Amino acid sequence: MVNATLAPEATERAARDKSAAGVRGRARHRRRQAVVAYLFLAPTLLFYAVFLLLPLGFALLLSMSRWAGFDLDGIDPVGLDNFAGLFADGSTFLAPILTNTLLFALGTVVLALAGSVLVATCIDKLRFQGLWRTLYFLPIVTTVVAVGNVWKYMYEPGGLVNGVLNALGLGSVAFLQDPDTALPAVVVVQAWASVGSAVLVLTAGLKSIPESYYEAAALDGAGSGTVFWRITLPLLRPSMLFVCITQFLTGLQSFALIIVMTKGGPGDATNVAALEMYRQAFSYGDWGTASAAAFVLFTVVLAVTLVQLWLFRRKGEDA
Repeated sequence: MVNATLAPEATERAARDKSAAGVRGRARHRRRQAVVAYLFLAPTLLFYAVFLLLPLGFALLLSMSRWAGFDLDGIDPVGLDNFAGLFADGSTFLAPILTNTLLFALGTVVLALAGSVLVATCIDKLRFQGLWRTLYFLPIVTTVVAVGNVWKYMYEPGGLVNGVLNALGLGSVAFLQDPDTALPAVVVVQAWASVGSAVLVLTAGLKSIPESYYEAAALDGAGSGTVFWRITLPLLRPSMLFVCITQFLTGLQSFALIIVMTKGGPGDATNVAALEMYRQAFSYGDWGTASAAAFVLFTVVLAVTLVQLWLFRRKGEDA
């Protein structure tokens, strides 16, 4: 009777031991997999630590210090004085510099998105689509210095743009010399140069729209305008979101094109945050103010990106 009672208990104990051993074995296997995964990731993690985390930490230190560069012993902690100086009375950082930055980015997004949607839609209906996409992509592979200088000469009083205006009976415009027209003129160039990359993204989005939607719309007698507004644009929204975010980030961080075409002038009419950071660090030797401006710009970029994602998600899109 005793042996009959102990036998099931021994069997149950053996089963528990076997199950526990299996759990321990799976845990060891998962740990080994994790170790192997981290070993494969180690070069990438080391790269980011050296070229992202360390510079980020050093920039944060500089944003709360006064430093003229090169001599690390000369770093003088000043707390939040650099940030306070950016927004103090008489500072030009908030207006016009940060304002110019936002206007430049917004103008670039609006023009580039509208132009790329139009171009991508037209190319989607043409033959030799690869050729047309390549032609529109050429400004992307052209150096910013070349693009900026060509457009700079086109904007001159005797340049192509004013030549066209004169042929239409309009007077010449000092595009880059007038504070009222300098920023819009550079925005047009930035948007023109950005259309190519946006066209590639939107073309891929157009190709992913099922043809059955267009066939059903044709059977219902929908016109081309209705098809575009009711089918193409709503289904193209994820691609448009990507274009909006990337173009806005590019616009907020724009630097090379402005320094080539206007150097921030006339006055501060085209001065933007990235250019001001460059000036503070390399022209004036004020690395603390430059780093503080960089963190302010980072905050603006993060806030704008989160707002864009929120707006598109409200419309039912997963970004």
